[in-house]
Amino acid sequence: MNEETEVSIVLPCLNEEEAVGVCLQKIKEVFAREDIRGEVIVADNGSTDSSRQIAAAAGAILVSEPRKGYGAAYLKGLKEAGGKYIVIGDSDNSYDFCDIPKFLDALRSGKDFVIGSRFKGHIKKGAMSWSHRYVGNPILSWMCRLFFHTKLSDIHCGMRAFTGEAYRKMRLRALGMEFATEMVVSALVNNLAIAEIPVDYHPRIGRSKLNSFNDAWRHIRFMLIYCPSWLYFIPGIAGFVTGLSLLLLLLKGPVFFLGRYWDMHVLVFGSMVSILSYQVLNLGIYAHTFAVRQGFLRSDKLASLLERWFNLEKGLLLGGLVFLAGFFMISSIFIEWFSKNFGALYRIRESILAMTLLIIGLQTIFSSFFISLLFIERSDG
Repeated sequence: MNEETEVSIVLPCLNEEEAVGVCLQKIKEVFAREDIRGEVIVADNGSTDSSRQIAAAAGAILVSEPRKGYGAAYLKGLKEAGGKYIVIGDSDNSYDFCDIPKFLDALRSGKDFVIGSRFKGHIKKGAMSWSHRYVGNPILSWMCRLFFHTKLSDIHCGMRAFTGEAYRKMRLRALGMEFATEMVVSALVNNLAIAEIPVDYHPRIGRSKLNSFNDAWRHIRFMLIYCPSWLYFIPGIAGFVTGLSLLLLLLKGPVFFLGRYWDMHVLVFGSMVSILSYQVLNLGIYAHTFAVRQGFLRSDKLASLLERWFNLEKGLLLGGLVFLAGFFMISSIFIEWFSKNFGALYRIRESILAMTLLIIGLQTIFSSFFISLLFIERSDG
């Protein structure tokens, strides 16, 4: 951190010759009016117009990032930031940099991360399309609130501020548009002190670089990866309980429900759902354990429970018992068949349950070995 610099402003830039100069002028005026010791860093992402020349002429620190992507440009610019506080915003004049003092006030009062909210402020006419305003952004923000237990209303607002120490804690990596989501999720996962303040959102100057569908998917994908409960555990548990319940319910024979009998096809479906859902649960444990051990996710109740309760021997015992239950069932069926001189035998229901237990038992045994591998402590010496 540069002791002479209090605030670093970082702007990504890709062909913003019409707007970048306007943004830089506003920032300079704020610095002068508020007596801020600041620097402005423009991270150029391969502009082919005169954006670079305009930024350099305005006194900005110009850095170049050849890798394409919103996140790539930001990561390059943030690497050069030397201020105690960092403010970021788009260089298309959609955000009013005259709001910089509001963000700094929140940081100086003890907040680690401050994000604007366009929905709590005022969205100017023509600034946001109908689909983004009433569908895309609200749904993505709602997913973030649901997955990560936050109250933030606008997780994709592009104007944000954070301390240099908070930035280092977040350890950001994403190169694309999902960088915006990664920053919010990382701030939440690291328990940073977060504030949300209203901002006005203006029509951008120049051509938009957004790809609505692809960018939305990037954000959704990132949240799912960082939230194994919703990606793996909730669907896995729901499917496993449903499938196993169907198996046990139909084990004795068809069941009359909703005006018809439900029989073998539902029984086979229950077996399939049980096996697939159990595999999803195993994958969830692998992913969650790996992410916690690598530092991508903070340790939580699930990780603590696994570390306290699980070991290889317990996993092998559980898997072995389930496997033996299936093995004895299938053995008894074979013995009965043998006793009838391999004649006609109708034990399909029990066979399906036995097969399901055999598969789940084997999955548990081999999964236990893999999870134990993930728990091995690695010596740096």
